[in-house]
Amino acid sequence: MTENPAARHYSEQQAGSLTTGDQLLLPDGERTAEIQHVEFEPDDFGTPAVVLANLTGGGTLRIAAGSTVKILDTTVRVITVTDTTVQDTPVRDTTPDAVTQLPVVAQPPAEQPQHTREAEIAPAAPAVVVPPLPAIPPAASGPSAEELARIPAPQGTPEAVVEAAAETHPDAVGVLLLADKLAKGINFKSGSCLKDLSDLAHELFITLKDPDGALTVADLLNVLPFDGNPGRWASVEASLALSSFICRQDRQEERAEVYEKLLRLPENQETDLFKARMNAKVRQRSLNEPNLYDKEIFRSIDNSNHEAEREWRLLRLESLLFLRAHGGSETIGVGELQRRISNELEAVRA
Repeated sequence: MTENPAARHYSEQQAGSLTTGDQLLLPDGERTAEIQHVEFEPDDFGTPAVVLANLTGGGTLRIAAGSTVKILDTTVRVITVTDTTVQDTPVRDTTPDAVTQLPVVAQPPAEQPQHTREAEIAPAAPAVVVPPLPAIPPAASGPSAEELARIPAPQGTPEAVVEAAAETHPDAVGVLLLADKLAKGINFKSGSCLKDLSDLAHELFITLKDPDGALTVADLLNVLPFDGNPGRWASVEASLALSSFICRQDRQEERAEVYEKLLRLPENQETDLFKARMNAKVRQRSLNEPNLYDKEIFRSIDNSNHEAEREWRLLRLESLLFLRAHGGSETIGVGELQRRISNELEAVRA
């Protein structure tokens, strides 16, 4: 019998699916290195473009996310060669005693003497505990019909709802201006109409301290589905976040949960697993590092521009309400968010 050492085998895969513990074939085509950690660098549009593979022992490889790379296959193949036959038995080396568990090759008949023995097995790579891939958020399920019933139906047409809100505050100039624009007709496919409705709900709650009127107007937006247009959805999103906060303050916890479900529904509609992981990572980063307009607010204070300061604080308040509707983030808890929202409400109302 002759014997051949087990040859190395490689499998090809997309660079975007690399994980910790993979044995990556290096660019020289001869050596391999274990991946210690994988990060992704997005392009200017937020799409993952470059994979940063940090290697055990130091060093980082930059690989285009769509490139094909080779990974060392950990399957050990035992080659048994006899005078007349060749047996190729793939064996998965999954236990410390893999060598002793290899299949035994039967001896040939006595009239045809053969010399058979097991081929030498390449030393197994040390066991590596591979952590799971970045978490994919569970597929978001929209509110049930029973849950949606917690949102009251509007009393009359959308124009009638806006008119009723304006009549409640006849001296509020901001409300009257928005109501006059919306009285001409509300088109829910128009981004400007959606923005005016969202602004009206915020004006009623923030400036006039009318949470009931704000919820009535906001509910005209809250039931609209996500149509794939981020510009139009931004107004609905702001309305949902405001409604969630108002209900939490009023101890309407179940109704608040419905708004929060509707708010998160568009976030997990991606069916591609790689893109879903990247979207979740980018979204979590935006929640952990929100834009709270600190520089703009401080600049307005230094310039004694109170009108500009209030506008920037309103944008900060929207960001904080959005975080609160998500239940906080890894860097800002719910308690801290409540404190900051209270401070901003006091500042803009002053």
